[in-house]
Amino acid sequence: MMQFVSNTGGGIPVDLETAILDGFASDGGLYVPSELPKISLEQLKKWRDLAYVDLAFEILSLFINRSVISEFELKKLLKDAYTPFEKPEVIPLYKMESQKDIHIMELFYGPTISFKDVGLAFLVNLVDFFLKRKNEFKSLIVATTGDTGPATAYFTAGKSNLSAWVLYPKGLITEEQERQMTTLTHSNIHPVGVSNCLDGGDDLDLVIANLYANIQFKEKVHLSSVNSINWGRVMMQTVHYFYGYLKVVETIGEEINMSVPSGAFGNLCAGGLARKMGLPIDKYVIANNTNACLHRIFSEGVFSKQPIFETPSSAIDILIPYNFWRFLYFCVDEDATKIKKWSDEFKTFGKVEFDKETLAAYSEGFLTASISDERTLEVIKEVYTTENYLLDPHGAVALAAVHDLKDILGDKKLVCLATAHPAKFPQVMKDALQVKTISEKGKHPSIEKAKTLREKVYLIDCYHLEEELLCRMNADWDLKHNTHN
Repeated sequence: MMQFVSNTGGGIPVDLETAILDGFASDGGLYVPSELPKISLEQLKKWRDLAYVDLAFEILSLFINRSVISEFELKKLLKDAYTPFEKPEVIPLYKMESQKDIHIMELFYGPTISFKDVGLAFLVNLVDFFLKRKNEFKSLIVATTGDTGPATAYFTAGKSNLSAWVLYPKGLITEEQERQMTTLTHSNIHPVGVSNCLDGGDDLDLVIANLYANIQFKEKVHLSSVNSINWGRVMMQTVHYFYGYLKVVETIGEEINMSVPSGAFGNLCAGGLARKMGLPIDKYVIANNTNACLHRIFSEGVFSKQPIFETPSSAIDILIPYNFWRFLYFCVDEDATKIKKWSDEFKTFGKVEFDKETLAAYSEGFLTASISDERTLEVIKEVYTTENYLLDPHGAVALAAVHDLKDILGDKKLVCLATAHPAKFPQVMKDALQVKTISEKGKHPSIEKAKTLREKVYLIDCYHLEEELLCRMNADWDLKHNTHN
């Protein structure tokens, strides 16, 4: 049976259900599978013509034992998860006309029009499935820099076994993203706008880690998370890498490149693990904005906390890419003692410098680029002018990085991940195109509807966030479960 262990070595191996419902491992580390399944070229050939949901079933079955979830149950979970998506293919690919062999993977056709829907549609349903089977309840808490929060809130809304507390840095995400959370009327959804986040979403991650460390509180409210700390997010996100590969290659075994807008490294962690499982990717492009945390890690071997910059690609305005620790585990022969040593060093000193051997191990097959705000806007305009195609700012960062690295990438086919619909970023679109109003390509019905709805939100200063959440989440639990301190 596939088991899951902490990447920092504490606790005991657990089954998938425990790993998913707990979020963090018992020692505060991140769950990883005890072994990565290997996928042969022959297997890829058999999967070549599968629809997205059918491919997801095959890949997830490598991690999910039938004793945990039956074939029928897994197929139903997947079907239910992706029925709300706008496109029957779930993830379409757009082949650029002006740039040879570049395909845009459109990951934004879920209900909240961002790639976070792809992982959370399944993960939230999976959490709910396990809870109903156990007749238990969970309080989910997530930090968002724009897209995880809306997706978590949407898929949790109305579920009787779950409540969701979605924290976001007030003023550092767009109004459109904010309204996707604050206009939901369901009593189990609690948006929390947090002011004075000097380090953006990283401040929220720190508070969540502290709440997890409060064992009495964690156990009382049955705390869990569906941020990409949760193995289920990473597991599900491996699927779109296989899907994109199978859609663009002419011959199975042919190597391609992929470019990914990157912040917390959750999406690219999944991509890196997909390659270790056997996916023929030559190079992954780590596309950073000016918050070049991953660019420093992969080009200099330095994991450090620097001042944060507000950029047009706000969802990747992140300084601490915590999923890097999960990927690093598989690059150092699964040596959990090394991961614990380095992560403790970072917590203490705010910086880790990796030795040359370790840098070479984790950076193999990766290229990095840090893209300026100006270049991000230029690429949006260039693509719109030449192709009448509107890229969101994160997709623009990924494409700009490809342009910067074209001499190294060569002439292999390339898949560029577009992770959100441009309708979430109207001011960025206006600035990029130098217009006062946005065309229909930059609008979406769900965003327009949210503009007309009333909002419900807690507003809390970051300095008081932890104590306020302890109070409010305790009170909410007592109210829902008729208990008292």
